[in-house]
Amino acid sequence: MFANRKEAGQKLARELLHYRDKNPLILGIPRGGVPVAREIYDLLGGELDVVIPRKVGLPWHRELAAGAVTMDGSFLLNHQVARGHGITEEDLAGEIRRAREEIRRRMELYRGDRPLPSFQGRTVILTDDGVATGFTMRAALRDLREKQVGHLALALPVAPSDTFRVLKREVDEMVCLTVPSLFYAVGQFYRDFSQLTDRQVTDLLAAGT
Repeated sequence: MFANRKEAGQKLARELLHYRDKNPLILGIPRGGVPVAREIYDLLGGELDVVIPRKVGLPWHRELAAGAVTMDGSFLLNHQVARGHGITEEDLAGEIRRAREEIRRRMELYRGDRPLPSFQGRTVILTDDGVATGFTMRAALRDLREKQVGHLALALPVAPSDTFRVLKREVDEMVCLTVPSLFYAVGQFYRDFSQLTDRQVTDLLAAGT
């Protein structure tokens, strides 16, 4: 149990000290991943920024990940969910469009007109406050791989064991503080899991600019 995202980030940062001299690019997934990323940045240094994938839910069940859109607008279909519900990418066109619009909105809000950081050959640490199914995280990781990063690490406070195994195959190193066998939601592992505002995110990111 973590007191809050700040404490989770501090604990993760201590497990990542071997990156301190590698000028890492530390990427948080908004909103909840940004306070975690900020704590890692405060201890390790490097560069702080965001990566913004968006889950694409079923039109009638938006919490179930039928796919994900990456920061560059690419769409990754969750074939297992698509087959199970008899849907195609065309059926999700409205949800995909809304996800792309929200990514653009957040990019403008959180980053303004700053150029994107350098990715190629870079040591990158991606973090969030936790994952459940991990499908959106997989989309983010594959997007970073396509940007030809040099070393890709994933740092998480908590992930269910099956998701941990899947995501571990996508990265060069995975650090996860808690891998519970019984998992219902990320929030059950925090005493304070209150939602962040956009203003809180921009304030946290201001440290890395």
